[in-house]
Amino acid sequence: MYLHWIIFSLAFVRINVSSEKTEAIFFLISCVGWVSAVDNCSYMSLIQHLGLDGDNVQMKSMRPVYNWTTPTKAFVDLYVTSITDVNEKAQTISTQITYESGWISEFTKWNARDFCGIQMLSIEKDKMWIPDIVFTESVKTEFATTENPYVKLTSYGLIAKFETIAVTSACKIDLLNFPYDVQTCSLTIHSPMHPAFELTLNSYSSASFLTSSSKKAFQTQGEWELLNINMSKANASTLQYPQDQLIYTITLKRRPLLYVITFISPVFCFLVLDVASFFIDAGGGEKLSFKVTLLLSISVLLLILNDKLPSTANEVPWIGVYCITIFILIGISILETIFVNFLMAKGEQILRPEPHLDSTSAVTDTVKDFNNPSDSASDRNENQSHSLSSLKQILKKSNSVTDENRVERRCLYWTRGARMINIIFLILYIITIMVLLGIIYNAWFIK
Repeated sequence: MYLHWIIFSLAFVRINVSSEKTEAIFFLISCVGWVSAVDNCSYMSLIQHLGLDGDNVQMKSMRPVYNWTTPTKAFVDLYVTSITDVNEKAQTISTQITYESGWISEFTKWNARDFCGIQMLSIEKDKMWIPDIVFTESVKTEFATTENPYVKLTSYGLIAKFETIAVTSACKIDLLNFPYDVQTCSLTIHSPMHPAFELTLNSYSSASFLTSSSKKAFQTQGEWELLNINMSKANASTLQYPQDQLIYTITLKRRPLLYVITFISPVFCFLVLDVASFFIDAGGGEKLSFKVTLLLSISVLLLILNDKLPSTANEVPWIGVYCITIFILIGISILETIFVNFLMAKGEQILRPEPHLDSTSAVTDTVKDFNNPSDSASDRNENQSHSLSSLKQILKKSNSVTDENRVERRCLYWTRGARMINIIFLILYIITIMVLLGIIYNAWFIK
């Protein structure tokens, strides 16, 4: 301000000294005009110049173009700052994003040199026309923090808006490779009211820049990892008019460590214990009760897994195949154990000890009875009949020895058959397990 007065004083001296008063008057007028131009350095003068100091209906309600055939150009950027939740049953994903949008306004251009170099201005967004840009897949959208009440105006006509919002959007989640799955979800931005000849949507930044910026700004280190963000432009026909769309494809990868600890490893340990149970003696009931306990333990894990996976899946996830197959294998192993125990019990039932006579003493008594002449005739008859019965018992005993040998051979056949079935089943059991683990490994890790 002192500089202004110095210039004004010099001009006044020039008027008194110089004889050319006309030139001095013009010089004085120019200085006064320059002083008035300095008054334009306030934001208020710029707001008055743009007509934003009052309730301007044109600025709030009309597209910022002088000719209605001119489309409004809008630029959008989307950054993912966190992934708060992925609901597999509801098929939704909750993300926190930073949403930046800008559009060209022909009503808010000014020459920065006329306003002391002011190139940017913040104004309440209620005083400006804002394009109605929404997310197509959004189930619920709300501000993650306090709503930003301002927009940024630039001297060349660009209006910018910055928002941090929490979006819950629908996403088709494919759980075939759960928990080693990679999900792809889309966020489609469009204007439901303005067709393409009124509003055009463009991406301001490239997909690689959006991906790198999102990873740097990522705020959570939870179950999901952000891989990349791709952007594509499309057109959709609504109300017989084409509309511009920007499709942001977000690729996520699940961190599987939690599920390896809680599901995959325990089920595999149960399977190893079931294989080890084949070396338990099948004579008692400990082997069967041990296998039933393993089966019940896997049943508990399947119930927990059922709460995690959706019931409307088109394909059974590989982790479900893994758990159900092991459940069935242990069930078949229990049936095999029951069958082997039945064969063992059948062999023991055939082999029963029977009382037998002493054949040597029976023969001796018989000989004595025949060689004792002192006995009476009745006694000799009685002794002879007793001797005959003893001889019959001797013959029966000799036949029973042959039958006993035959029974022992039959019992050996049952026991040997049970052991052979147990060994063959164990070999087939291990081969089936190796094939199952190979299929699961190929599905999860070889893609």
